Formats: sequence, structure tokens, C-alpha cells
Amino acid sequence: MTSISIVVPTYKEAENLAALCKHIDEVMAETELSYELLIVDDQSPDDTVAIAKTLAEQYPLRLIQPDGRERDLSLSVLDGLREAASDIVVVMDADLSHPVEKVPELVGALASGDKIFVAGSRYVAGGQFDRGWSFWRFLNSWFATLLALPLTRCSDPMTGFFAVRKQDLPDLEKLRPIGYKIALELMVRGEFGNIKEVPIAFKDRAVGDSKMNLRQQLNYIRHLRRLYLYKFRGWAEFIHYGAVGASGFIIDIFFYYALQLFGVEHMVARALSFWPAVSWNWALNRVTTFGERVRRPRARQWVEFVATSLVGFSMNWGIYALLTAKVAFFDEYRILALISGIIGASVFNFTVSTLFVYSEKRGV
Repeated sequence: MTSISIVVPTYKEAENLAALCKHIDEVMAETELSYELLIVDDQSPDDTVAIAKTLAEQYPLRLIQPDGRERDLSLSVLDGLREAASDIVVVMDADLSHPVEKVPELVGALASGDKIFVAGSRYVAGGQFDRGWSFWRFLNSWFATLLALPLTRCSDPMTGFFAVRKQDLPDLEKLRPIGYKIALELMVRGEFGNIKEVPIAFKDRAVGDSKMNLRQQLNYIRHLRRLYLYKFRGWAEFIHYGAVGASGFIIDIFFYYALQLFGVEHMVARALSFWPAVSWNWALNRVTTFGERVRRPRARQWVEFVATSLVGFSMNWGIYALLTAKVAFFDEYRILALISGIIGASVFNFTVSTLFVYSEKRGV
């Protein structure tokens, strides 16, 4: 008989636990699977823990209560994976949204090859989501899925219902999930090339409150950024650096024209507008583009960034001065000369920034 561990992260799920345990036990009784149920509670303020302890007297349930870490359901899943007694692990939600009847099919798909990740999917043939969803919720889910598609070949990377062998998992201590999309974290950092998808009918929770809120959505964006940096390395940083540079360009243009409105000559305005723009770029790159690297003291790093940017700016300003002085077209359309200078200096600035200013080891 095959043994499996079912990991269920919980936060304020007191109203769902009894029905979940009963349903899992009924389904498992009709299969050739033996199971343990790991309830990993994320510091619930309701009666989740008390109810889990009572249910442990009736079902093969182990309650895990992590201590000494921040509250995060993805981290709860990792705690469950560490504690699982079986090599085959199934992860699912506690809110009865995932069809327990599909657990045997998920487990069976693991036997079709080596290093397989099996995902319960709403978006393959035969799968479906709750038809009661509002258009806004469907659009939100679709867009979140679209953002993750370059990271994995799974059509439903948002799933929280999956099966995997513990022996195929990456080093759990090196994982860095934020929020609740632990399946995406495992697929990407585990470098699973073989992803099987089992169609599921996803249902909305009947009782209790959804954990989805603005904070979780922002955490998802932060999580995606980490995974893009992990998978695409320097290319992801370069694109991010370019996006930050584009925002700095807006700051640059604003001060360039504002100074001229106050009577400053355009060449001087071009030189002065550099300073607010470069300070903006430094701060935003420190927090976002290179935010996962070990940080040096702000003042020192700002000086380094400005010093290296001055070299790039010399190229930038030189191109601007040359084009506006020598080419009538660019003297008439000075904004194009300014853009040409920025493009000419950007690659240099990124190279120096990534190798010198923000050179400390990544933590993604």
C-alpha cells in the first residue's frame, strides 16, 4: 500500500477542518493509499488549533505549530514538507476548494516518470473554476497567471493543489517564497522540467474568509520579481534597470523643462536635471532592481552610484551637446538629442552598477 502525506496549511479555518478531515478519510478509504494529514497552523487566532487537536483523536492527523517565524502560508507548507513522513506529498487548501477525489489521480501521475511535479489545474481540458466568480476576480486570476507563464510551462501556476516526491524537491532552506504561491516557487527553483497537469474543478470556499487581499497581491508581485531574477539572472536585472531608468527619465525631463521655465539656459538645465534623476534611480535600484543583494551603507553606495553615473552622464551630455551643436535637426528637436544621450550611456551605467555599485551576492 502506498503511503502519502497530505499537507494542509491553515489560518483561521476552524469552520472547515471537520468537514475536510471527514471528506479526506472517506476518499482515502476507497483507495489503495494510506495517509497522514498534516495540519500546519499559521498562528490562527480562532479555534483552529483546538479543533485540530480534537480531530487528531479520530483521524491520522498531526498538528504542526511553527514558532519563531513570520506568519506566511507558504512557509507553513515548507514546514509541512519537512515534517512529512512519506516520500509522496500532496499539498491542498483547507477551505474545501480543492477536490479531494483527485488526490489518487495526482499521486498516480507521479509514477509516470522521474522528477515530476503534478499540478491540479483549472486551465487544462476538463478543468474549471467556480462559475460564481465575478468578472473582476476572473480577470485578476487570468492576469496573475499570465505574469507567471514565462517562468514555467504549467498552465495554472497559481494552483495550491499539487503532488510531489520529497526526494525531488530542492533544498527547502534555500527557498524564498512570499505569500501563498508555493507551487510556483517549487516549480521554478526546483527546476522541474516534467510537469503533469490533472484537471480539477475549483470551488469557492463555502465558509470562512478568503485570504486574498491587496497585501497578498503585492506579495505576489514581490515573489514574481524574485523568481524572474532567479531564472533569468542578469537579463531580468537589465530589464528592471531599464524600467527604473525610464522612471528616472521622467524625473530628468521634468527638471530639464522646469529649470528652463525659470530662465536657466538649456545646456545648464541639462546638467542640473541629472542630479534629482540619478538620486531617484539610485534609490529605486537599491530597493527593487538589486533589492535582493546585500546592501552597503546608503551614503557610500549613493556616492559610488553618482560617481559611476557621472561617467555615463559625461557620455550622455557629450552626445547631447554634440548633436544639438552640430546637427540642425537635433537642435530643433532637443528632446531627441537628450534621448540619444540617455540610450548611449544606459548600457555602460548598468554594467558598472551590476559589477561594482550593487556587486554583493544576490539573495534571490
